[in-house]
Amino acid sequence: MSITTVNTRPIAGQKPGTSGLRKKVKVFSQPGYLENFVQSIFDNLNGQAGKTLVLGGDGRYFNDVAIQTILRMAAAAGFGRTLVGKNGILSTPAASAVIRKHGAFGGIILSASHNPGGPDDDFGIKYNQGNGGPANETFTDAVYQRTQEISVYRLVEGADIDLGRLGTTQIGAMQVEIIDPVADYAELLESLFDFKRIAALLQRPDFRMRFDAMHAVTGPYAKEILERRLGAPAGTVVNGTPLPDFGGGHPDPNPVYAADLVAAMADPALGLSFGAASDGDGDRNMIVGANFIVSPSDSIAVLAANYALVPAYAKGLAGVARSMPTSCAVDRVAAALGIPCFETPTGWKFFGTLLDAGKATLCGEESAGTGSNHVREKDGLWAVLYWLNILAARNEAVEQIVRDHWRRYGRNVYSRHDYEGIESAKAEALFSALRQQLPALPGQIVAGQRVQAADDFAYTDPVDGSRSERQGVRILLDDGSRVVFRLSGTGTEGATMRVYLERYVADPAQHSVPTQEALAPLIALAEKVARIVEMSGRDHPDVIS
Repeated sequence: MSITTVNTRPIAGQKPGTSGLRKKVKVFSQPGYLENFVQSIFDNLNGQAGKTLVLGGDGRYFNDVAIQTILRMAAAAGFGRTLVGKNGILSTPAASAVIRKHGAFGGIILSASHNPGGPDDDFGIKYNQGNGGPANETFTDAVYQRTQEISVYRLVEGADIDLGRLGTTQIGAMQVEIIDPVADYAELLESLFDFKRIAALLQRPDFRMRFDAMHAVTGPYAKEILERRLGAPAGTVVNGTPLPDFGGGHPDPNPVYAADLVAAMADPALGLSFGAASDGDGDRNMIVGANFIVSPSDSIAVLAANYALVPAYAKGLAGVARSMPTSCAVDRVAAALGIPCFETPTGWKFFGTLLDAGKATLCGEESAGTGSNHVREKDGLWAVLYWLNILAARNEAVEQIVRDHWRRYGRNVYSRHDYEGIESAKAEALFSALRQQLPALPGQIVAGQRVQAADDFAYTDPVDGSRSERQGVRILLDDGSRVVFRLSGTGTEGATMRVYLERYVADPAQHSVPTQEALAPLIALAEKVARIVEMSGRDHPDVIS
Protein backbone atom coordinates (compact mmCIF):
# COMPACT_ATOMS: atom_id res chain seq x y z
CA MET A 1 0.00 0.00 0.00
CA SER A 2 1.44 3.36 -1.05
CA ILE A 3 0.56 6.33 1.15
CA THR A 4 0.87 9.78 -0.38
CA THR A 5 1.83 12.61 1.95
CA VAL A 6 0.61 16.03 0.84
CA ASN A 7 2.05 19.26 2.22
CA THR A 8 -0.57 21.69 3.51
CA ARG A 9 -0.92 24.67 5.81
CA PRO A 10 -3.50 25.67 8.45
CA ILE A 11 -6.79 27.13 7.23
CA ALA A 12 -8.56 29.58 9.53
CA GLY A 13 -12.06 28.99 10.86
CA GLN A 14 -12.12 25.22 11.29
CA LYS A 15 -13.52 25.30 14.83
CA PRO A 16 -16.36 22.76 15.30
CA GLY A 17 -19.65 24.09 16.64
CA THR A 18 -22.43 22.33 18.53
CA SER A 19 -22.59 19.55 15.92
CA GLY A 20 -19.27 19.50 14.13
CA LEU A 21 -17.88 21.78 11.43
CA ARG A 22 -20.43 23.47 9.17
CA LYS A 23 -19.59 25.77 6.30
CA LYS A 24 -20.76 26.54 2.78
CA VAL A 25 -20.04 23.91 0.12
CA LYS A 26 -17.80 26.43 -1.63
CA VAL A 27 -15.68 26.61 1.53
CA PHE A 28 -15.44 22.84 1.94
CA SER A 29 -14.54 22.37 -1.73
CA GLN A 30 -11.46 24.60 -1.46
CA PRO A 31 -8.22 22.66 -1.96
CA GLY A 32 -7.15 21.09 1.31
CA TYR A 33 -10.10 22.31 3.40
CA LEU A 34 -11.85 18.96 3.88
CA GLU A 35 -8.53 17.11 3.96
CA ASN A 36 -7.09 19.32 6.72
CA PHE A 37 -10.09 18.81 8.97
CA VAL A 38 -10.31 15.06 8.42
CA GLN A 39 -6.57 14.63 9.01
CA SER A 40 -6.94 16.65 12.22
CA ILE A 41 -9.60 14.17 13.36
CA PHE A 42 -7.41 11.18 12.53
CA ASP A 43 -4.36 12.76 14.18
CA ASN A 44 -6.28 12.86 17.46
CA LEU A 45 -7.29 9.19 17.38
CA ASN A 46 -5.36 6.47 19.15
CA GLY A 47 -5.78 2.77 18.53
CA GLN A 48 -7.71 2.78 15.24
CA ALA A 49 -5.28 0.48 13.43
CA GLY A 50 -7.23 -2.43 11.96
CA LYS A 51 -10.52 -1.18 13.45
CA THR A 52 -13.85 -0.32 11.80
CA LEU A 53 -14.98 3.17 10.76
CA VAL A 54 -18.60 3.99 9.83
CA LEU A 55 -19.12 6.61 7.11
CA GLY A 56 -22.16 8.20 5.52
CA GLY A 57 -24.35 11.27 5.42
CA ASP A 58 -27.65 12.85 4.52
CA GLY A 59 -27.04 12.87 0.76
CA ARG A 60 -26.68 16.62 0.45
CA TYR A 61 -24.55 18.21 -2.27
CA PHE A 62 -20.82 17.31 -1.94
CA ASN A 63 -21.64 14.23 0.20
CA ASP A 64 -20.43 11.73 -2.43
CA VAL A 65 -17.29 13.68 -3.26
CA ALA A 66 -16.32 13.98 0.40
CA ILE A 67 -16.82 10.25 1.00
CA GLN A 68 -14.31 9.30 -1.70
CA THR A 69 -11.68 11.57 -0.13
CA ILE A 70 -12.37 10.37 3.43
CA LEU A 71 -12.12 6.73 2.37
CA ARG A 72 -8.62 7.26 0.97
CA MET A 73 -7.59 9.13 4.11
CA ALA A 74 -9.09 6.46 6.40
CA ALA A 75 -7.02 3.82 4.60
CA ALA A 76 -3.89 5.92 5.17
CA ALA A 77 -4.84 6.34 8.84
CA GLY A 78 -4.75 2.56 9.33
CA PHE A 79 -8.41 1.62 9.61
CA GLY A 80 -8.98 -2.01 8.67
CA ARG A 81 -12.57 -1.66 7.47
CA THR A 82 -15.02 1.10 6.64
CA LEU A 83 -18.79 0.56 6.50
CA VAL A 84 -20.43 3.00 4.08
CA GLY A 85 -24.15 3.46 3.51
CA LYS A 86 -25.26 2.68 -0.04
CA ASN A 87 -25.10 5.81 -2.22
CA GLY A 88 -23.39 7.51 0.71
CA ILE A 89 -26.68 7.61 2.62
CA LEU A 90 -26.74 7.10 6.38
CA SER A 91 -29.02 9.07 8.67
CA THR A 92 -27.44 10.37 11.87
CA PRO A 93 -29.37 8.02 14.19
CA ALA A 94 -28.77 5.11 11.81
CA ALA A 95 -25.04 5.86 11.83
CA SER A 96 -25.11 5.70 15.63
CA ALA A 97 -26.98 2.39 15.47
CA VAL A 98 -24.46 0.92 13.00
CA ILE A 99 -21.49 2.03 15.11
CA ARG A 100 -22.98 0.39 18.18
CA LYS A 101 -24.16 -2.83 16.51
CA HIS A 102 -20.88 -3.51 14.71
CA GLY A 103 -18.60 -2.41 17.54
CA ALA A 104 -16.99 0.22 15.33
CA PHE A 105 -14.12 2.36 16.56
CA GLY A 106 -16.08 5.45 15.52
CA GLY A 107 -17.80 7.14 12.61
CA ILE A 108 -17.78 10.21 10.41
CA ILE A 109 -21.18 11.71 9.61
CA LEU A 110 -21.53 14.17 6.73
CA SER A 111 -24.41 16.52 7.35
CA ALA A 112 -25.40 20.06 8.13
CA SER A 113 -28.59 18.67 9.71
CA HIS A 114 -31.55 20.99 9.11
CA ASN A 115 -29.59 23.58 7.08
CA PRO A 116 -30.32 23.99 3.34
CA GLY A 117 -28.28 22.01 0.81
CA GLY A 118 -26.97 22.59 -2.70
CA PRO A 119 -23.88 24.01 -4.39
CA ASP A 120 -24.45 27.44 -2.81
CA ASP A 121 -25.61 26.16 0.57
CA ASP A 122 -24.31 24.17 3.52
CA PHE A 123 -22.21 21.12 4.25
CA GLY A 124 -20.98 19.65 7.51
CA ILE A 125 -18.85 16.94 9.06
CA LYS A 126 -18.57 15.53 12.56
CA TYR A 127 -16.89 12.62 14.29
CA ASN A 128 -18.81 10.17 16.48
CA GLN A 129 -17.03 8.03 19.03
CA GLY A 130 -17.32 4.31 19.71
CA ASN A 131 -20.45 4.69 21.85
CA GLY A 132 -22.21 6.05 18.75
CA GLY A 133 -22.43 9.57 20.11
CA PRO A 134 -20.88 12.89 19.04
CA ALA A 135 -17.31 13.53 20.13
CA ASN A 136 -17.00 15.42 23.40
CA GLU A 137 -15.65 18.95 23.72
CA THR A 138 -12.21 17.78 24.80
CA PHE A 139 -11.84 15.91 21.51
CA THR A 140 -13.29 18.65 19.29
CA ASP A 141 -11.09 21.26 20.98
CA ALA A 142 -8.07 19.06 20.23
CA VAL A 143 -9.18 18.71 16.60
CA TYR A 144 -9.43 22.49 16.28
CA GLN A 145 -6.00 22.92 17.82
CA ARG A 146 -4.60 20.47 15.27
CA THR A 147 -6.15 22.41 12.38
CA GLN A 148 -4.15 25.44 13.49
CA GLU A 149 -0.81 23.65 13.24
CA ILE A 150 -1.29 20.97 10.57
CA SER A 151 1.42 20.68 7.92
CA VAL A 152 0.59 17.46 6.02
CA TYR A 153 -2.29 15.16 5.25
CA ARG A 154 -2.10 11.55 4.07
CA LEU A 155 -4.14 9.43 1.68
CA VAL A 156 -3.99 6.28 -0.39
CA GLU A 157 -4.31 6.93 -4.12
CA GLY A 158 -6.85 4.91 -6.05
CA ALA A 159 -10.00 4.86 -8.19
CA ASP A 160 -13.35 5.99 -6.78
CA ILE A 161 -15.48 3.35 -5.06
CA ASP A 162 -18.89 2.53 -6.57
CA LEU A 163 -21.11 3.73 -3.72
CA GLY A 164 -24.27 2.44 -5.41
CA ARG A 165 -23.46 -1.27 -5.28
CA LEU A 166 -23.69 -3.38 -2.13
CA GLY A 167 -20.60 -5.44 -1.48
CA THR A 168 -16.96 -5.29 -0.50
CA THR A 169 -13.89 -3.84 -2.16
CA GLN A 170 -10.45 -2.59 -1.10
CA ILE A 171 -8.54 0.66 -0.82
CA GLY A 172 -4.99 -0.35 -0.06
CA ALA A 173 -5.14 -2.65 2.96
CA MET A 174 -8.55 -1.32 4.07
CA GLN A 175 -11.77 -3.20 3.28
CA VAL A 176 -14.65 -1.01 2.15
CA GLU A 177 -18.11 -2.52 2.63
CA ILE A 178 -21.14 -0.80 1.08
CA ILE A 179 -24.07 -1.66 3.34
CA ASP A 180 -27.83 -1.32 3.28
CA PRO A 181 -28.25 1.97 5.20
CA VAL A 182 -31.70 1.07 6.52
CA ALA A 183 -31.56 -2.57 7.65
CA ASP A 184 -29.70 -2.35 10.99
CA TYR A 185 -31.64 0.73 12.06
CA ALA A 186 -35.07 -0.67 11.12
CA GLU A 187 -34.27 -3.89 12.99
CA LEU A 188 -33.38 -1.89 16.09
CA LEU A 189 -36.59 0.18 16.04
CA GLU A 190 -38.69 -2.92 15.51
CA SER A 191 -37.23 -4.31 18.76
CA LEU A 192 -38.39 -1.24 20.75
CA PHE A 193 -42.02 -0.77 19.77
CA ASP A 194 -45.22 -2.79 19.47
CA PHE A 195 -45.18 -3.08 15.69
CA LYS A 196 -48.24 -5.34 15.63
CA ARG A 197 -50.36 -2.74 17.44
CA ILE A 198 -48.99 0.15 15.37
CA ALA A 199 -49.64 -1.78 12.14
CA ALA A 200 -53.25 -2.32 13.17
CA LEU A 201 -53.63 1.43 13.74
CA LEU A 202 -52.05 2.40 10.42
CA GLN A 203 -54.27 0.01 8.51
CA ARG A 204 -57.52 1.28 10.05
CA PRO A 205 -59.73 3.05 7.49
CA ASP A 206 -60.49 5.85 9.98
CA PHE A 207 -56.82 6.64 10.67
CA ARG A 208 -54.73 8.43 8.06
CA MET A 209 -51.13 9.47 8.51
CA ARG A 210 -48.73 11.64 6.51
CA PHE A 211 -44.95 11.63 6.96
CA ASP A 212 -43.06 14.41 5.20
CA ALA A 213 -39.44 13.39 4.61
CA MET A 214 -38.70 16.86 3.14
CA HIS A 215 -36.62 15.29 0.31
CA ALA A 216 -34.06 14.46 3.00
CA VAL A 217 -32.46 11.32 4.34
CA THR A 218 -35.43 9.75 6.16
CA GLY A 219 -37.40 9.01 2.99
CA PRO A 220 -35.96 5.48 2.48
CA TYR A 221 -36.16 4.76 6.21
CA ALA A 222 -39.78 5.89 6.51
CA LYS A 223 -40.87 3.96 3.42
CA GLU A 224 -39.26 0.77 4.70
CA ILE A 225 -40.61 1.06 8.23
CA LEU A 226 -43.99 2.77 7.82
CA GLU A 227 -45.14 1.49 4.43
CA ARG A 228 -43.42 -1.89 4.12
CA ARG A 229 -42.99 -3.23 7.65
CA LEU A 230 -46.05 -1.58 9.22
CA GLY A 231 -48.33 -1.68 6.18
CA ALA A 232 -49.27 1.99 5.95
CA PRO A 233 -50.87 2.80 2.58
CA ALA A 234 -48.50 3.66 -0.27
CA GLY A 235 -48.12 7.41 -0.40
CA THR A 236 -48.12 7.84 3.39
CA VAL A 237 -44.54 9.04 2.99
CA VAL A 238 -44.34 12.20 0.88
CA ASN A 239 -41.23 13.94 -0.46
CA GLY A 240 -39.51 10.64 0.18
CA THR A 241 -36.63 10.75 -2.31
CA PRO A 242 -33.42 12.27 -0.87
CA LEU A 243 -32.14 15.05 -3.12
CA PRO A 244 -28.77 16.89 -2.93
CA ASP A 245 -30.58 20.23 -2.57
CA PHE A 246 -33.61 18.86 -0.67
CA GLY A 247 -35.79 19.86 -3.59
CA GLY A 248 -34.91 23.50 -3.03
CA GLY A 249 -36.53 23.40 0.40
CA HIS A 250 -35.25 24.00 3.89
CA PRO A 251 -35.23 20.60 5.64
CA ASP A 252 -36.10 21.86 9.11
CA PRO A 253 -39.28 20.29 10.56
CA ASN A 254 -41.00 23.33 12.02
CA PRO A 255 -44.27 25.10 11.20
CA VAL A 256 -42.51 27.56 8.87
CA TYR A 257 -40.50 25.18 6.70
CA ALA A 258 -42.94 22.27 6.89
CA ALA A 259 -45.91 24.56 6.21
CA ASP A 260 -47.39 22.18 3.61
CA LEU A 261 -47.72 19.45 6.23
CA VAL A 262 -49.25 21.85 8.75
CA ALA A 263 -51.77 23.02 6.13
CA ALA A 264 -52.64 19.44 5.19
CA MET A 265 -53.25 18.54 8.84
CA ALA A 266 -55.59 21.52 9.16
CA ASP A 267 -57.61 20.59 6.04
CA PRO A 268 -60.72 18.61 7.10
CA ALA A 269 -61.22 17.45 3.51
CA LEU A 270 -58.03 15.38 3.72
CA GLY A 271 -59.10 13.69 6.95
CA LEU A 272 -55.56 13.25 8.30
CA SER A 273 -55.24 12.03 11.89
CA PHE A 274 -51.49 12.20 12.45
CA GLY A 275 -48.65 14.02 10.74
CA ALA A 276 -44.91 14.03 11.21
CA ALA A 277 -41.77 15.33 9.53
CA SER A 278 -38.05 14.91 9.90
CA ASP A 279 -35.03 16.96 8.93
CA GLY A 280 -31.99 16.75 6.66
CA ASP A 281 -30.13 14.02 8.53
CA GLY A 282 -33.07 12.37 10.27
CA ASP A 283 -32.43 13.30 13.88
CA ARG A 284 -35.19 15.87 14.39
CA ASN A 285 -38.96 15.53 14.28
CA MET A 286 -42.20 17.47 14.22
CA ILE A 287 -45.44 15.96 15.50
CA VAL A 288 -48.78 17.32 14.27
CA GLY A 289 -52.33 16.28 15.04
CA ALA A 290 -55.46 17.32 13.21
CA ASN A 291 -55.10 21.13 13.26
CA PHE A 292 -52.82 20.86 16.32
CA ILE A 293 -49.04 21.26 16.47
CA VAL A 294 -47.17 19.60 19.34
CA SER A 295 -44.24 21.63 20.62
CA PRO A 296 -40.99 19.65 20.99
CA SER A 297 -40.88 20.51 24.69
CA ASP A 298 -44.37 19.10 25.21
CA SER A 299 -43.51 16.08 23.08
CA ILE A 300 -40.69 14.81 25.31
CA ALA A 301 -42.92 15.34 28.35
CA VAL A 302 -45.76 13.31 26.79
CA LEU A 303 -43.35 10.52 25.81
CA ALA A 304 -42.01 10.34 29.35
CA ALA A 305 -45.48 10.35 30.90
CA ASN A 306 -46.62 7.47 28.67
CA TYR A 307 -43.53 5.27 28.96
CA ALA A 308 -45.53 2.31 30.29
CA LEU A 309 -47.31 1.92 26.92
CA VAL A 310 -44.09 1.24 24.99
CA PRO A 311 -42.50 -2.22 25.31
CA ALA A 312 -38.85 -1.14 25.49
CA TYR A 313 -39.52 1.32 28.32
CA ALA A 314 -42.43 -0.28 30.16
CA LYS A 315 -40.26 -1.47 33.05
CA GLY A 316 -39.47 2.11 33.99
CA LEU A 317 -37.24 5.07 33.20
CA ALA A 318 -33.92 5.57 34.95
CA GLY A 319 -34.24 9.31 34.45
CA VAL A 320 -34.85 11.97 31.84
CA ALA A 321 -32.70 14.79 30.52
CA ARG A 322 -33.38 18.00 28.65
CA SER A 323 -31.29 20.83 27.29
CA MET A 324 -31.42 24.02 29.34
CA PRO A 325 -33.49 26.05 26.81
CA THR A 326 -36.10 23.26 26.61
CA SER A 327 -39.23 23.93 28.66
CA CYS A 328 -39.59 22.49 32.15
CA ALA A 329 -42.61 20.38 31.16
CA VAL A 330 -40.67 17.11 31.41
CA ASP A 331 -39.35 18.16 34.85
CA ARG A 332 -42.91 17.95 36.16
CA VAL A 333 -43.32 14.45 34.77
CA ALA A 334 -40.04 13.35 36.31
CA ALA A 335 -41.09 14.74 39.68
CA ALA A 336 -44.38 12.83 39.52
CA LEU A 337 -42.53 9.62 38.58
CA GLY A 338 -39.91 10.12 41.27
CA ILE A 339 -36.99 9.98 38.82
CA PRO A 340 -34.16 12.47 38.21
CA CYS A 341 -34.33 15.13 35.52
CA PHE A 342 -31.01 16.47 34.25
CA GLU A 343 -30.61 19.94 32.70
CA THR A 344 -27.71 20.10 30.23
CA PRO A 345 -26.32 22.56 27.68
CA THR A 346 -27.61 22.36 24.12
CA GLY A 347 -25.94 19.59 22.12
CA TRP A 348 -26.70 15.88 22.14
CA LYS A 349 -23.14 15.05 23.21
CA PHE A 350 -24.03 16.25 26.71
CA PHE A 351 -26.62 13.48 27.02
CA GLY A 352 -24.09 10.80 26.07
CA THR A 353 -22.41 10.45 29.44
CA LEU A 354 -25.79 10.28 31.19
CA LEU A 355 -27.02 7.57 28.83
CA ASP A 356 -23.78 5.58 29.04
CA ALA A 357 -23.89 5.74 32.84
CA GLY A 358 -27.51 4.55 32.95
CA LYS A 359 -28.68 7.78 34.58
CA ALA A 360 -31.15 8.73 31.83
CA THR A 361 -33.42 6.81 29.47
CA LEU A 362 -35.19 9.56 27.50
CA CYS A 363 -33.69 12.86 26.36
CA GLY A 364 -35.08 15.88 24.56
CA GLU A 365 -34.24 19.28 23.12
CA GLU A 366 -36.59 22.11 22.23
CA SER A 367 -35.06 22.18 18.75
CA ALA A 368 -37.18 19.17 17.74
CA GLY A 369 -34.77 16.50 18.96
CA THR A 370 -35.87 13.56 21.10
CA GLY A 371 -34.28 10.18 21.69
CA SER A 372 -33.44 7.43 24.14
CA ASN A 373 -30.69 5.06 25.19
CA HIS A 374 -31.17 2.90 22.05
CA VAL A 375 -28.59 5.10 20.23
CA ARG A 376 -26.48 8.11 21.18
CA GLU A 377 -28.11 10.62 18.85
CA LYS A 378 -31.53 12.18 18.71
CA ASP A 379 -33.81 10.19 16.44
CA GLY A 380 -36.68 11.55 14.35
CA LEU A 381 -38.34 8.30 13.27
CA TRP A 382 -37.96 6.84 16.75
CA ALA A 383 -40.04 9.75 18.09
CA VAL A 384 -42.68 9.22 15.39
CA LEU A 385 -42.97 5.51 16.24
CA TYR A 386 -43.15 6.29 19.96
CA TRP A 387 -46.09 8.63 19.28
CA LEU A 388 -47.77 6.02 17.08
CA ASN A 389 -47.36 3.45 19.84
CA ILE A 390 -49.06 5.83 22.30
CA LEU A 391 -51.86 6.62 19.84
CA ALA A 392 -52.47 2.93 19.20
CA ALA A 393 -52.52 2.07 22.90
CA ARG A 394 -54.69 4.99 24.04
CA ASN A 395 -56.95 5.17 20.98
CA GLU A 396 -57.13 8.95 21.35
CA ALA A 397 -56.27 11.86 19.06
CA VAL A 398 -53.02 13.80 19.37
CA GLU A 399 -54.72 16.95 20.66
CA GLN A 400 -56.73 14.97 23.23
CA ILE A 401 -53.56 13.34 24.58
CA VAL A 402 -51.71 16.66 24.89
CA ARG A 403 -54.61 18.49 26.50
CA ASP A 404 -55.07 15.65 28.95
CA HIS A 405 -51.37 15.98 29.77
CA TRP A 406 -51.81 19.71 30.42
CA ARG A 407 -54.78 19.09 32.70
CA ARG A 408 -52.69 16.71 34.78
CA TYR A 409 -49.35 18.53 34.88
CA GLY A 410 -50.20 22.10 33.85
CA ARG A 411 -49.08 23.75 30.63
CA ASN A 412 -45.61 25.18 30.09
CA VAL A 413 -46.50 27.74 27.42
CA TYR A 414 -43.39 27.96 25.29
CA SER A 415 -41.97 29.52 22.14
CA ARG A 416 -38.64 30.13 20.42
CA HIS A 417 -37.91 33.27 18.41
CA ASP A 418 -35.01 32.96 15.94
CA TYR A 419 -33.10 35.93 14.56
CA GLU A 420 -31.03 34.45 11.75
CA GLY A 421 -27.91 35.76 10.02
CA ILE A 422 -27.24 38.66 12.38
CA GLU A 423 -23.86 40.27 11.80
CA SER A 424 -21.50 38.48 14.16
CA ALA A 425 -20.15 41.72 15.63
CA LYS A 426 -23.67 42.94 16.43
CA ALA A 427 -24.60 39.62 18.03
CA GLU A 428 -21.47 39.61 20.18
CA ALA A 429 -22.11 43.21 21.25
CA LEU A 430 -25.69 42.36 22.21
CA PHE A 431 -24.59 39.43 24.37
CA SER A 432 -21.75 41.40 25.92
CA ALA A 433 -24.17 44.12 26.98
CA LEU A 434 -26.64 41.53 28.22
CA ARG A 435 -24.05 39.76 30.35
CA GLN A 436 -22.94 43.03 31.90
CA GLN A 437 -26.48 43.54 33.22
CA LEU A 438 -26.80 40.16 34.91
CA PRO A 439 -25.50 41.06 38.42
CA ALA A 440 -27.94 43.97 38.72
CA LEU A 441 -31.09 42.28 37.36
CA PRO A 442 -32.27 40.18 40.36
CA GLY A 443 -34.95 42.07 42.28
CA GLN A 444 -35.69 44.50 39.45
CA ILE A 445 -39.15 44.96 37.93
CA VAL A 446 -38.75 44.78 34.15
CA ALA A 447 -41.76 45.17 31.85
CA GLY A 448 -43.98 44.47 34.85
CA GLN A 449 -42.18 41.22 35.77
CA ARG A 450 -40.02 40.77 38.87
CA VAL A 451 -36.66 39.14 38.15
CA GLN A 452 -35.73 36.50 40.69
CA ALA A 453 -32.35 35.47 39.25
CA ALA A 454 -30.18 36.00 36.16
CA ASP A 455 -27.08 34.10 35.08
CA ASP A 456 -25.03 32.67 32.24
CA PHE A 457 -25.74 28.94 32.42
CA ALA A 458 -22.80 26.68 33.28
CA TYR A 459 -22.84 22.89 33.55
CA THR A 460 -20.73 20.37 35.38
CA ASP A 461 -21.20 16.86 33.99
CA PRO A 462 -22.29 14.61 36.88
CA VAL A 463 -20.48 11.63 35.34
CA ASP A 464 -17.11 12.86 34.08
CA GLY A 465 -16.88 16.18 35.92
CA SER A 466 -16.26 18.22 32.76
CA ARG A 467 -17.27 21.88 32.94
CA SER A 468 -19.02 23.92 30.22
CA GLU A 469 -19.36 27.68 30.65
CA ARG A 470 -21.38 30.43 28.94
CA GLN A 471 -24.12 28.14 27.63
CA GLY A 472 -26.91 30.72 27.50
CA VAL A 473 -28.14 33.75 29.41
CA ARG A 474 -31.11 32.99 31.68
CA ILE A 475 -33.55 35.43 33.26
CA LEU A 476 -35.72 33.69 35.83
CA LEU A 477 -38.86 35.37 37.16
CA ASP A 478 -40.68 35.09 40.48
CA ASP A 479 -43.63 33.23 38.95
CA GLY A 480 -41.41 30.53 37.42
CA SER A 481 -41.36 32.06 33.95
CA ARG A 482 -38.08 32.15 32.01
CA VAL A 483 -36.47 34.06 29.19
CA VAL A 484 -33.31 32.52 27.72
CA PHE A 485 -30.94 34.04 25.16
CA ARG A 486 -28.48 31.90 23.24
CA LEU A 487 -26.32 32.06 20.13
CA SER A 488 -26.78 28.93 18.04
CA GLY A 489 -23.80 26.89 16.88
CA THR A 490 -25.51 25.34 13.86
CA GLY A 491 -25.42 28.16 11.31
CA THR A 492 -22.81 28.86 8.64
CA GLU A 493 -23.26 32.60 8.09
CA GLY A 494 -23.32 35.38 10.65
CA ALA A 495 -24.96 34.48 13.95
CA THR A 496 -28.35 33.05 14.84
CA MET A 497 -29.76 34.35 18.11
CA ARG A 498 -32.45 32.30 19.75
CA VAL A 499 -34.77 33.74 22.38
CA TYR A 500 -36.69 31.15 24.41
CA LEU A 501 -39.83 32.16 26.29
CA GLU A 502 -41.60 30.03 28.89
CA ARG A 503 -44.53 30.61 31.24
CA TYR A 504 -46.21 28.00 33.44
CA VAL A 505 -50.04 27.98 33.44
CA ALA A 506 -51.81 25.60 35.82
CA ASP A 507 -55.42 26.67 35.15
CA PRO A 508 -56.96 24.53 32.35
CA ALA A 509 -59.27 27.43 31.51
CA GLN A 510 -56.18 29.35 30.29
CA HIS A 511 -54.63 26.53 28.27
CA SER A 512 -56.25 27.61 25.01
CA VAL A 513 -54.92 31.16 25.06
CA PRO A 514 -52.81 31.58 21.89
CA THR A 515 -49.14 31.00 22.64
CA GLN A 516 -47.75 34.38 21.54
CA GLU A 517 -50.55 36.20 23.37
CA ALA A 518 -49.83 34.28 26.58
CA LEU A 519 -46.13 35.09 26.24
CA ALA A 520 -46.55 38.78 25.35
CA PRO A 521 -45.24 40.06 28.72
CA LEU A 522 -42.11 37.93 28.34
CA ILE A 523 -41.58 39.11 24.75
CA ALA A 524 -41.70 42.69 26.06
CA LEU A 525 -39.23 41.83 28.82
CA ALA A 526 -36.81 40.25 26.35
CA GLU A 527 -36.81 43.40 24.22
CA LYS A 528 -36.43 45.65 27.23
CA VAL A 529 -33.45 43.77 28.64
CA ALA A 530 -31.60 42.83 25.45
CA ARG A 531 -32.57 45.83 23.27
CA ILE A 532 -32.91 43.44 20.35
CA VAL A 533 -34.19 45.99 17.83
CA GLU A 534 -31.49 48.52 18.69
CA MET A 535 -28.58 46.07 18.98
CA SER A 536 -29.38 43.67 16.13
CA GLY A 537 -31.23 45.93 13.71
CA ARG A 538 -34.07 43.37 13.56
CA ASP A 539 -37.63 44.39 14.45
CA HIS A 540 -39.05 40.85 14.33
CA PRO A 541 -37.86 37.23 14.43
CA ASP A 542 -37.21 35.31 11.20
CA VAL A 543 -38.80 32.16 12.60
CA ILE A 544 -41.23 31.68 15.48
CA SER A 545 -41.71 28.11 16.64
